[in-house]
Amino acid sequence: MNYSWNWAVLFSEPYLQWLVWGTLMTIVISLVAWVAALAIGTFIGVLHSTGNVWIRLLTRSYISLFRNIPLLLQMFLWFFVVPELLPDAAGTWLKRDLPYPAVVTAIVALGLFTSSRVAVQVSAGIAALPPGQRMAAIASGLSLAQAYRHVLIPQAFRVIVPPLTSEFLTIFKNSSIALTIGVFELTARTQQIESYTYQGFEAFTAATVIYVSIALSVTMVMRHVERRTALPGTI
Repeated sequence: MNYSWNWAVLFSEPYLQWLVWGTLMTIVISLVAWVAALAIGTFIGVLHSTGNVWIRLLTRSYISLFRNIPLLLQMFLWFFVVPELLPDAAGTWLKRDLPYPAVVTAIVALGLFTSSRVAVQVSAGIAALPPGQRMAAIASGLSLAQAYRHVLIPQAFRVIVPPLTSEFLTIFKNSSIALTIGVFELTARTQQIESYTYQGFEAFTAATVIYVSIALSVTMVMRHVERRTALPGTI
């Protein structure tokens, strides 16, 4: 049986608008979650590399908690369970009064989940540096915090650009899980178009092309960053 493709339906209203808004929602959720993940993950990764036994115990617990619980379950916990565990006023604010609660929940869940993975990369990048880097920084009069800020962290980030690129790409794909808590991102909009038009092949093919385009764009940008920041002899 030959399938009769009908691409025109995707360029009619409101379906084209749905695709555009779904794509924008995916990009916004992914980028905001990535900024949060990079900030939190860097902080946790730096603490994890300090060598303090108690700090490493706390950071290891954080990493294990958020990295080993499936993202889908974390979405459900943050959206359905956490508000019920809080006092009534706080829970009501999270569920009803907070602007776009589903979107905020998706960003929080995705950001924390990814931050645990970024923390591992940052800690590994610092550990990969020669031990003499830290000792030389301390010997030159820098405090430990200054050594991290001016010497260790900049070099570590230049080493871990490739794995960070992978995490950056993954966060766009993981954003599709937000549809399970009612966020109308790209995958949810695609399902909506399919349910209204019964043109599932066209809708999901268009979504696939959009996801691939985003991935290729991110890859090109990060390759440029990698070439500009690469340390000779490390990459």
